[in-house]
Amino acid sequence: MAKSITILKIDGDGIGPEIISAAVKVIDSAVGRAYKSNMKINWLTVPAGKAAQKQFGSSLPKKTVNALKKYRLLLKGPLETPVGKGIRSLNVQMRILLDLYANIRPVKYMNGLESPIKNPERIDMVIFRENTDDLYTGIEWPYNSREANSLRRFINKEFKVHLDSDAGIGIKPMSKSKTERITRKALEYAIKSQRRSVTIMHKGNIMKYTEGAFREWAYSVAANEYARKFVREDALNGRTLPKGKILINDRIADNMFQQIITRPESYDVILAPNLNGDYISDAAGALIGDIGVLGGANIGDNGGVFEAVHGTAEKYAGMNIANPLGIIKAGQMMLDHLGLGAASELISKAVDRSIKEKRVTKDIARYLGSKPLSTSEFTENLLKKINQGV
Repeated sequence: MAKSITILKIDGDGIGPEIISAAVKVIDSAVGRAYKSNMKINWLTVPAGKAAQKQFGSSLPKKTVNALKKYRLLLKGPLETPVGKGIRSLNVQMRILLDLYANIRPVKYMNGLESPIKNPERIDMVIFRENTDDLYTGIEWPYNSREANSLRRFINKEFKVHLDSDAGIGIKPMSKSKTERITRKALEYAIKSQRRSVTIMHKGNIMKYTEGAFREWAYSVAANEYARKFVREDALNGRTLPKGKILINDRIADNMFQQIITRPESYDVILAPNLNGDYISDAAGALIGDIGVLGGANIGDNGGVFEAVHGTAEKYAGMNIANPLGIIKAGQMMLDHLGLGAASELISKAVDRSIKEKRVTKDIARYLGSKPLSTSEFTENLLKKINQGV
């Protein structure tokens, strides 16, 4: 009897429905080819975003929340988040709902992309971003609110710290337990995948008791729980890293941005708090030449949400020109998470062959000097290669 897995999908806003449709076809084809009739994915579409707001009066309806709690596995199209006002990020809400504390983004150069740096083939990083702490908890108040006025008075009276009367206020929580669990996730990945190093990214020289603490807590986990595998850079004193060991070091955030440009080969696994992780993920993606081809995973101890890292691209919606590679890559991460690596490998081979043959969508074709394929044509080309066993 065939094994089946129920996976939720949210079509998303903008180009979301087009790229999700492409990804589902590619994933189903790869699973069917790799596992024949022994494995089947049951897709369950749930509403969220603009369409849900119109139909249900909520961007994240209760039926979607209940389905997320039940199935805890989601392939998600991009959802729009208003800037400066409106609803709180649906992405953040879902991560907190399922306690998906690890945002994982592999960034590796793909032949055919036009990178802004000289040696993009040296880029092969995996970023572990803490997903539920830091400023992204959304604890903040407008400058002219009752809450902000009360906080300013309290802080001035109790701690003798002056805040300007026109200052909005946000709180940056960073907890020991949340830092420790994302650190374990990154270190275990580095060990399992035989990576060379783990770099802790922080701004601890300025934010000493939040990001500075993140650095110290991460080092403590490595020392207390993984001492047999990891060696601190400052303990080497210039000596060569012993065979079989993994280097662990740290870098100040602003310096890190310089170094991933000037010597990206020095960075392998990057461990960062929420805000820094968001920044460095997009910066690293830009280095390969096209952030649109990257997928990301939001993982917890019991569940996962998989998504492309780009936005809704509203101006291209319905034009059949969007590149679905980002969400397809996210789908591959989902397959790997489920232990369906054979299907993921089939997709990788099909994508690599398509790029080699210059049969790609407009965003990549312009660099390769080839005739661009539409979203649907690119998808059909991948399906053909998968069905032929590449």
